[in-house]
Parts: sequence; C-alpha cells; structure tokens
Amino acid sequence: MTKNQKIVYIALLAAQAVILGLVERSIPFPFAFAPGAKLGIANLITIIAIFTLPLKDSFTVVWMRLIMTTLLGGTLSTFMYSCVGALLSYLGMLLVKQLGPKYVSIIGISATGGILHNVGQLVVASWISQTWTVMLYLPVLSFMGILSGIAIGIAANYLLEHVRTLRDFQAVYYTQSAKKNQQTKWLKPIKD
Repeated sequence: MTKNQKIVYIALLAAQAVILGLVERSIPFPFAFAPGAKLGIANLITIIAIFTLPLKDSFTVVWMRLIMTTLLGGTLSTFMYSCVGALLSYLGMLLVKQLGPKYVSIIGISATGGILHNVGQLVVASWISQTWTVMLYLPVLSFMGILSGIAIGIAANYLLEHVRTLRDFQAVYYTQSAKKNQQTKWLKPIKD
C-alpha cells in the first residue's frame, strides 16, 4: 500500500464516520425509555479502522471524526461528551483486542466500546453537574451500549469478511505487523 492509498483510505473512513454521525444525530432518540441513548453507528468505522490500520492511523480516523462532526453542527459541550466517550471507547477496544480472537470476538470488542462510550459521557456529565449521582444512570446506558455494541459488532464483522477492500487493507496491516514482530492472530484467511 502506498502512502497516498493510505491517506485516501483514512480520509474515506473519517468521511464515512462523519456522515454516519450526522445521520445518527438527525434520528430522534430511538430509545424512549433511555433518554440520551444513541445507536453509535459511527463506532462501526472506528472498529473497521482498528482492524485495518495501525494505531496512529486509526486514532487519526477517530480524531478527525470528532473534530469534523463538531464543526458541522456541534457545540463545545457535545464535543466534550463525544471526545471523552470516543477516546475511552477507543482505548478500551484496543485493550480488549489485545486478548485475541481466542478470548473475545469483534462483537465483544464492539460491546466493550459501547459501554465505555457511555461511561465516558456520564463522567463528563458528572463533572459538569458537580455530582456523581448522574452515574446512577449507568446501568440503563450500559444495557443500551451492549445492545448497540452487539449490533455494530455484527455489522463490522460482516463488512470485514465480505468487503474485498477492507480484507485487502486488513491483510496489509497484519503483514506489516508481522514484520514488526507483532502477532497476526486477528487475520482471517481471504476467501475469493
């Protein structure tokens, strides 16, 4: 993969994440019993970035999504909520991914990201409101995070198995990782 191909791929992933985030923002709250709960559709792109790009580049995708989504209709408070939630989710997914496919699937990694995104947002809400009682809402949001994480994980798993471009980038990523003496345990054989 050339440098230009990688830059275009990162830009495309970031653009897709921004579009998915804006589309999700335009959908009214889908869960009436859990105000503030969202589907987390843009997290699909984060998972794809984690599995097809090196750490620095996947972080670039997440950061570009946060900045662009905020510039296209967000406020400082939405940026704070999104930033802490997305970064905590991203770091948590990276840590859980280190366990390997023997212990956790892409769906489990995605569900972890869904829970941690809600934890991050509630921490910001607690800081803004100057009370930790906001954290009492965590069980409801965690349940919703698990459900949406499972759905996003299933979609990511399907895309990583059936979209040839993603499989190609995944193969390049794990080949480069193997050259740096990292494990290639997540690479699935490419079927034609």
